[in-house]
Amino acid sequence: MRIAIALEYDGRGFCGWQSQPAACGVQDALEVAVAAIAGRRIPVVAAGRTDAGVHASFQVAHFDPPHARPLTAWVRGVNSHLPDGVSVFWAKEMSGGFHARFSVFERGYRYVLFNHPVRPGLLRGRVGWHHRPLDVDSMRAAARLLLGRHDFSAFRAAECQARSPIKDLRRAELHKLGDYLVFDFRADGFLHHMVRNLVGCLVQVGAGAAPPEWLGQVLAARDRTLAAPTFMADGLYLSHILYLPEFGLPSEGRTPGGFSPA
Repeated sequence: MRIAIALEYDGRGFCGWQSQPAACGVQDALEVAVAAIAGRRIPVVAAGRTDAGVHASFQVAHFDPPHARPLTAWVRGVNSHLPDGVSVFWAKEMSGGFHARFSVFERGYRYVLFNHPVRPGLLRGRVGWHHRPLDVDSMRAAARLLLGRHDFSAFRAAECQARSPIKDLRRAELHKLGDYLVFDFRADGFLHHMVRNLVGCLVQVGAGAAPPEWLGQVLAARDRTLAAPTFMADGLYLSHILYLPEFGLPSEGRTPGGFSPA
């Protein structure tokens, strides 16, 4: 028996997804909650590992419980044992051929940036912030240069453990919603800090510190030292997990904070 669940979480209260000796990961909290329903602690595997401070509006995970339970137990029951800021919103019984991580066809991240002279208050920690006006058209032109299959070493953190820096970036879009800029990235996979590094470079272009074609040059150089500093984690959400149709799973959850470019 294999159960797939979808969950959302506010990353500010955790040291990232992955279990840690200090038990500060989202995985730690989820495994404790699942154990309360399953009767013993069992491993929970996620579609993607988020860093400290990074949120998820749609994370998928699976586990193999030792005993059958109603699907509502894996939603409401588990939620009753989870800390504030984490919520499971559906559960589904899957075949043994399904794997939350290795069955993924495409992942997506959304970054929400507050572009206003005054820092955010109500949404502090849930959106990024840049105080000077940004040229959205220039940023869009730069983002288009990133599309396709490339070596993204220039946007890779030094501690990244990915086997290859080559990724197929299928979407790099930017939408303006009032004082907010919403970035959407989709790819077959992402490197450690890749999205935050891309956003940092796009903000540099939007601020007029570099022309759009500069981003193409950085990409081609494959040198991290040429790119902009890593942008803050606050506005980053894991938002899209796509599986093959045979698994019958949705690809998105509830839109973070209502920030939908549609």
